[in-house]
Amino acid sequence: MSECTHDCSTCSQNCGERKPESLIEQPHKMSQIKKVIGIVSGKGGVGKSMVSSLLAVNMNRKGYKTAILDADITGPSIPKAFGVTGRALASEEGIFPAETPTGLSIMSVNLMLENDTDPVVWRGPVIAGVVKQFWTDVIWGDVDFMFVDMPPGTGDVPLTVFQSIPVDGIVVVTSPQELVSMIVGKAVKMAGLMNIPILGIVENMSYAECPDCGKKINLFGQSKLDEVAKQYDLDILGRMPINPKLAAACDKGAIELYAGNWLDNAADKIEKLK
Repeated sequence: MSECTHDCSTCSQNCGERKPESLIEQPHKMSQIKKVIGIVSGKGGVGKSMVSSLLAVNMNRKGYKTAILDADITGPSIPKAFGVTGRALASEEGIFPAETPTGLSIMSVNLMLENDTDPVVWRGPVIAGVVKQFWTDVIWGDVDFMFVDMPPGTGDVPLTVFQSIPVDGIVVVTSPQELVSMIVGKAVKMAGLMNIPILGIVENMSYAECPDCGKKINLFGQSKLDEVAKQYDLDILGRMPINPKLAAACDKGAIELYAGNWLDNAADKIEKLK
């Protein structure tokens, strides 16, 4: 065996010094993306898209150039929340993201379909490939913070995102039901396997507020958030209520007009990544 030069790219030996080849993809040559935040959960229906949208709006209000990559290919909802319709434009250089009224950049499969109600009936590897293209082929330009709205679970798409995109941290979204420990555990363990830092946890649908007296009502029973956060050594970044006005804003495509401080702590922690 010849003397080791510590340059694994020119060596065929399978030794202990060999470092695993990175699968990280470069973004489009006309893109400069500083920080990428994944919004994840171990199950669906907990509000990842809501949290992704609100965090993006929050960072945009702080004066940062912000973008959302909608990686939930079979259940995209980001364009609807922002009132963005029509199809994405493209040139020989690449694909252009859509822009919301306040200047956020977004890319979603719904911007590439003839009708936003058309189902995406694709197999996992094809879906994962589309998500990767949203990173490599879209001309994002200069972005301070990109939020990746992930599909639920730990399958092809989350694996593709964690392997292909340089994610700087993830926010775990959950709800107050009994299954929360298992749900958070799945997300935490996958992040550990992929060496992705966990910024903290957000509990959605945490409570409802009485419109008359302001009392907080735990519709799903007593929250387990504190004990779960302690179990996995996670920071609690926010507790979001069930808010009919916020839901209506999403339905009307006006989430950028929301008013609420539920995710201020999360935004402050994300800002420190810059």
